[in-house]
Formats: sequence, C-alpha cells, structure tokens
Amino acid sequence: MANVEQKVDLQLLQPILDEYAAKPGSLIMILQHTQGLYGYLPKDALKAISAATGIAPAKILGVASFYTQFRLQPVGKYLIMLCQGTACHVNGSEKISAIITEELGIKDGETTADGLFTLKHVACLGCCSLAPAMMINDEVYGNLTADSVRQVLKDLAAKGGAE
Repeated sequence: MANVEQKVDLQLLQPILDEYAAKPGSLIMILQHTQGLYGYLPKDALKAISAATGIAPAKILGVASFYTQFRLQPVGKYLIMLCQGTACHVNGSEKISAIITEELGIKDGETTADGLFTLKHVACLGCCSLAPAMMINDEVYGNLTADSVRQVLKDLAAKGGAE
C-alpha cells in the first residue's frame, strides 16, 4: 500500500503550539507531542508549526528527518521494527524479513492495505542476546523463528481485526 497523507485536525495541535511555540529550543518537544497526537508528522502540522514558531519549514523538516524517532508517513496499527544489527543479521534477520514479506505482502517501509501492519528495518533494538529480534509497538519478540513470527502476526491480525 502506498503511504498516503491523511487529513488531520490542526485544532488538536493548537494547545501544544500555545504552550511551546514561543519557547526557544522547543522544536523537538513540539514534534514529539505532534507525533503523539497523530501517530506521525503530517505536512499540514509541520506548516502550522513553522507558522507558529517562525522556524523555516526546511529546518523543521531537516530536524524531523534527521531523528529516527520521527515518522513523516502514517504507520499501521502495529509497527514492526525488525532489527538489522550485527547479532540479528548473523542470526537470520533477513530470513525473518522474508517471512514477514511473505505473510503480509509488504517490504521495509510499507504498510498493509488494511492499515494493520507497517514494516520498518532498524539498525539496532539493543536486544542482541535475543537475536534475531523485532519490536512491535512496545513489545519485544526475540529468538525468532519462522513459526514464531507467523504465530505473532496471526495473533495480532486476529486481535487487530476484532477491535
């Protein structure tokens, strides 16, 4: 599925701008709160931040694209961060990525058509003793095998469709 910019309610952003826009050095905090609201940093929100803070849009985009914590596109309900660090790579992260692609039909950076899953390869999760490992939202899954990955995805898909 191609990532498509969604319309956002900028009124939700106003309290954040009211509190932080005039404070020097608060751009990262504003971006964190904005992403907390929308799940990513919408272009319209970045324009509103620029207007409220007086910071050039290019500088805001530069900061947002520099830090890996920020997302410029919407993500699925379940964000799969698959570790590609040395320990995970040596222990089969490429195989795990292939299984995720086979099961969900998405590659690194893509979101499933139903909006449930997004796959993102990351440099390191800091879980080397659990290699290969992935994190889905706030939960870490380690010592992954083909079967365990399939089961996790199946369980989440059932849970996501039921809510």
